[in-house]
Amino acid sequence: MIHHRKLIQSFRYAWDGVVYSLRENQNLRVHFLVALIVAIASVLLGVSHFEMGILGVMILLVVAAEMINSAIEEMVDLITKEHREEAKIAKDVAAGMVLVVAAGSVVVGIIIFTPYVFRLWGIYL
Repeated sequence: MIHHRKLIQSFRYAWDGVVYSLRENQNLRVHFLVALIVAIASVLLGVSHFEMGILGVMILLVVAAEMINSAIEEMVDLITKEHREEAKIAKDVAAGMVLVVAAGSVVVGIIIFTPYVFRLWGIYL
């Protein structure tokens, strides 16, 4: 049996997490701004639906990685206020995850957008 109130409340908690992340995390706001620019460029350049899907998945990966990073940082801060090497490693690895995913998304973006930008400039490959 599905408990509708619990389900609705779980969505509210999730939404609260998104709102908190956007309000408190400058990096996430930057990722959303870049995502908006990518979406607008995709439409203006006539990127195929399949490629838009790939770009959408990459955007979601970057946003999810940033939110996971924020959650890990908050948990580490909750567990210890001391400067400990293990806490630093946890935070650095989480931040590294975001860097790797963001760098991968830039590579995917370059691969997808390059032919469209060249075509815009009259260069046909």
